[in-house]
Amino acid sequence: MSHAPIRNFIGGRYVDARGDESLDLVDPATEEVYAASPVSNLEDVAEAYRAASDAFDVWGETTPAERQLALFRIADAMADRAEEFADLESQDTGKPRASLVEDEIMQSVDQLRFFAGAARNLEGRAAAEYLAGHTSFIRREPIGVIGQVTPWNYPLNMAVWKIAPAIAAGNTVVLKPSDTTPLSTLLLGEVAAEFLPAGVLNVVAGDRTTGAAVLGHERAEMVAITGSVRAGMEVARAAASDLKRVHLELGGKAPAIVFADADLDAAAAGIVAAAYFNGGQDCTAATRVIVHESVHDRFVELLVAHAASDARTGGPREDGVLYGPLNNANQLAQVAGFVERLPGHAQIAAGGRRQGDRGYFWEATIVTGVHQDDEIVQREVFGPVLTVQPFRDDAEALAMANGVDYALAASVWTSEHTRAMRFAKHLDFGCVWINTHIPFVSDMPHGGFKHSGYGKDLSNYGFEDYTRIKHVMSAIG
Repeated sequence: MSHAPIRNFIGGRYVDARGDESLDLVDPATEEVYAASPVSNLEDVAEAYRAASDAFDVWGETTPAERQLALFRIADAMADRAEEFADLESQDTGKPRASLVEDEIMQSVDQLRFFAGAARNLEGRAAAEYLAGHTSFIRREPIGVIGQVTPWNYPLNMAVWKIAPAIAAGNTVVLKPSDTTPLSTLLLGEVAAEFLPAGVLNVVAGDRTTGAAVLGHERAEMVAITGSVRAGMEVARAAASDLKRVHLELGGKAPAIVFADADLDAAAAGIVAAAYFNGGQDCTAATRVIVHESVHDRFVELLVAHAASDARTGGPREDGVLYGPLNNANQLAQVAGFVERLPGHAQIAAGGRRQGDRGYFWEATIVTGVHQDDEIVQREVFGPVLTVQPFRDDAEALAMANGVDYALAASVWTSEHTRAMRFAKHLDFGCVWINTHIPFVSDMPHGGFKHSGYGKDLSNYGFEDYTRIKHVMSAIG
């Protein structure tokens, strides 16, 4: 697949980056270079912020109804061009092409439509006389210009998660997509420009230095990223020097707790799907199975069987593939490193190897015999690797599940409702699933605690994160 030269999208049009540096875009399924992306510099970022600042003077004054209509039109245009978006997304990521429209593109369309509705659902206290002789009310206002950085695991979805609530609330955006997956986000900028004033959404391509420039620019009133814990900490430190508002969606190490009374085969099938979809490159992916000791061996057998039958990896145009290659050579090396460093007491029950000698493919892997303090239990692999640990009782299961630095998502598999509700209360994670793992809906919030960051994506809570609250009081005599 060939593409026109990659350019930034600033002020409602494509523009050339100022510098001469570029990055090769590498097909993760073949390791072949298929395009070059610019490395935007400080001048490029400044140009994008000037455009966003000018646009805010207009967009910040629009009515919720106007913003809603624009987002609905963007969503419809994305749906009309869904196949084009899917082609670009598959090219950049290596994801199976056959399922991309349904699995991701139309989800992004739905999320845009949700935030179109949220634009007209601003909430606050009722105007009333909270002090005698004075009427108070709340204004919800846009924050201003927002700097955002998105990752490579779900390039289009994560871009929509970031830009849709920001724009719905009346803000303008400067966004940098991942250096390995810029294409669908640039197309999003082009599609959105048909319905937004020039400069409301600006997309600058580049590397980590570009991202740092976007997040550190003085004109940004708020910065938001989806990325690693390390990146989140760096952003928070930098933002503190200017007291910017910060929105962080970071890593995860999701446990799936399986009790003996669960439907074991259904649980194994569900956990395998949640562990290996998108090659495990998902901060909410099931990564740690914590299973009652009485059914541990049987459950491992079921996991291995379902991994073999349901979790095939292959190229984006192959049939019967659940997930494609890992996104890039560095990520392949990271996954391989975790497996190579497994302690002697751990055993590989399935996978554990690179598949083939071309492309960044890694087999669906299951590791048993691990201890709670092992690196592979405590740190995010971000690949198709699942660990299994036995537990004796409820207290130990809960301690093992909560005993990591991450707190994004978890699941409980049991037929006992009371137990499920008790675990939902005590699990220290931003999302808890019961007898399922990984489904999302636009109406419900996504976001974690601890080292998984703070702030919410999706839902009205995500929308409110992109607003500021002003109290207005008037004397009434």
